[in-house]
Amino acid sequence: MVVYSFIFFLLIFVAIGVLSTLKSKGDNNDYLMAGNDVAPWLAGLSAVATNNSGYMFIGMIGYTYMSGVQSIWVLIAWLAGDFFASLFVHKKLRIVTEERGLLSFGGVLSRWHGTDYRKLRVLVGILTIIFLGVYAAAQLKAGSKALHVLFGWDYALGAIIGSVIVFAYCLAGGIRASIWTDAAQSITMFFAMGLLCYVGIDETGGFNSFLLKLKNVSPTYLDFFPDNLPINNAFGMFLFAMGWFFGGVGVIGQPHIMVRFMTVDNPENIKKTKSYYYGWYFFFCILTFGVGLTARLIFPETGAFDKELALPMMGQKLLPEILIGVILAGIFSATMSTADSQILSCSAAFSRDVIPKSKDSLWVTKITTALVTILALIVALYGSQNVFGLVLMAWSILGAAFGPLLLIYAFDKKVNEITAIMMILVSIAVTLTWRQSGADSFLYEAAPGLLSGVLVYWIFNLSGFNKVKPER
Repeated sequence: MVVYSFIFFLLIFVAIGVLSTLKSKGDNNDYLMAGNDVAPWLAGLSAVATNNSGYMFIGMIGYTYMSGVQSIWVLIAWLAGDFFASLFVHKKLRIVTEERGLLSFGGVLSRWHGTDYRKLRVLVGILTIIFLGVYAAAQLKAGSKALHVLFGWDYALGAIIGSVIVFAYCLAGGIRASIWTDAAQSITMFFAMGLLCYVGIDETGGFNSFLLKLKNVSPTYLDFFPDNLPINNAFGMFLFAMGWFFGGVGVIGQPHIMVRFMTVDNPENIKKTKSYYYGWYFFFCILTFGVGLTARLIFPETGAFDKELALPMMGQKLLPEILIGVILAGIFSATMSTADSQILSCSAAFSRDVIPKSKDSLWVTKITTALVTILALIVALYGSQNVFGLVLMAWSILGAAFGPLLLIYAFDKKVNEITAIMMILVSIAVTLTWRQSGADSFLYEAAPGLLSGVLVYWIFNLSGFNKVKPER
């Protein structure tokens, strides 16, 4: 029954993606940007599903399982940083996308002010392919973990199934198929998380019993403020919170998320799109937090327990078979909704930014989609890092690389090509160095990465190296 329920929901998502071809215009603009005519509610729910993927269902639940209440800081600070950046970027991004006829993130960063920075565009395209490819692999890995727990299938089989389904509807309908299925998947994700949160708390004896038992997990499990920071004082807490805040700001550097706002039907509807996005996002975060805490009570032994498998194991333990299929579909929905977006963004990066424009065609884009899917699958099968680690690494690098430049543009500042390239390279170098040094234990590397990019712009601007030619 579990398998049948799971397959039923997967077939629904595939059918929705295939049906999107009915609106296809058969060109790159439609395949990569849905013709810039997506309704606000669709774009908003799609952005939530794309953002809250295996990271939430697998990684964040595992983190909450181990850390307790203090993990709420990741959710609060992250959401706050995301919202803060949106105040300056989202609407201007949508306006520039239409004015310049842009179909890729590399196009946005290289042509914002009417420039044509070819070297910058290639660099952005290559970085997008590399790091979004790793990110997509993390989603496939997350889905394979769930299938392994519930069905006992080999890890490889789950990743292969996910990649085949994602490729099928990406090939059929492009970004429109991705957005349509994302909206359906977002609803399934919300239902699955809400159901498991409710059933889990009920299993512990109700809400009062739930709170009482959490107190007995450990002396610090319900502490709102972390007590194990490298700098264990108010300043250390500030660094901890600001690190995750900048992680949220890094949303603007994620091509697969920002493209949702680029496809909205009218720039004036961005505010409405954001209301759907942040409203749905907030409640989904609360449910994720609740499930993570509940999992610790359902599975109190932490020794040999893989914390990233908490959600599928809870479903297996607490729900009837037909609903286990719904939970598994929710997890798979989350991973697919992000993986498809990332794979399509990689396709756009290659076909629009890396190869010569004369070779650009819809078929080149679709062939690229196939190649990126295969590469992501290979990384998912042979990569050794856990989902949380893979996602945080890719996220911080993309956010630090592209976020500062987009912020500078949003404030109507101009940047020459050398300055833009140096902003990206220095931000990546700082992010990687920070992470490798272990300094991320007290400040998430996205923060120094983003700030270093802005600092490069400031230095180049003051020194006179950032001379920009007049617009064409």
